[in-house]
Amino acid sequence: MWNAMRMHLHRLTRRMRTDRGMTTSEYAMGTIAACAFAAVLYKIVTSETVSGALESVIGKALNAQF
Repeated sequence: MWNAMRMHLHRLTRRMRTDRGMTTSEYAMGTIAACAFAAVLYKIVTSETVSGALESVIGKALNAQF
């Protein structure tokens, strides 16, 4: 009985390991999620508050005394 269960489990895990990559739908969902994340980051970086802060930091760095 234990041998049969162990063999069945071995066959099942071997079948599960044969997945060789993402399917087309998984690629599509990953691409959509990446684009959405990029859009959110773009909105944040181009906002007036963040843009002003970045300009201030860059301005201070360029005017630094060495």
